[in-house]
Amino acid sequence: MAARVAELLDADPTVSAATLTDRLGVHRNTGQEVLTRVRADRIADHIQAHPTLTPAEAAAQLGYPAGQVRRATARAETVLRARRVGPYLAGVAAALHRAGWTTTEHEPDVQFPGDDRLVAALVLDGDRAPAPAVVWDERYGWRTAASRRHPITKGAVPPSEGEGVRYLAEVVAPPPGDVVAALTPNT
Repeated sequence: MAARVAELLDADPTVSAATLTDRLGVHRNTGQEVLTRVRADRIADHIQAHPTLTPAEAAAQLGYPAGQVRRATARAETVLRARRVGPYLAGVAAALHRAGWTTTEHEPDVQFPGDDRLVAALVLDGDRAPAPAVVWDERYGWRTAASRRHPITKGAVPPSEGEGVRYLAEVVAPPPGDVVAALTPNT
């Protein structure tokens, strides 16, 4: 869907969700969601190429009408934060892999619940993993998760400690070795 929307956006930067509904046969909300995501990614790309621009200035340079991009410019800021935190998350993933707790050593996909915050999860699928998964939230830092299947909880309120959930550090982005140490079972 994103590729089809990108093609329409390439042809006409002012394309609207209503146009996507007509041309692609999708619900207006679906069209708006994908249009916002594609525009936000392009705004973020443009800002990375021209770091002095604000999201609104980047959107204007890309030909996006100011009245159609409020959410896209806000999401572009979140996308840029996700790109900046990627190397840190990759470092934690590599440290957990070296500890033997995960078969994946590359950075997890960052998710954008509500378009305004960053959350990422790493499934700990190793034989002696100390928890089913760990979750990083840009507001609260690292915590364990009780479920591999659904490690990221919905809503703005973080889960309480207990029932498989334990917060791992007082800071949001502790060094990767500190995350491993916080997960290491006491022997």
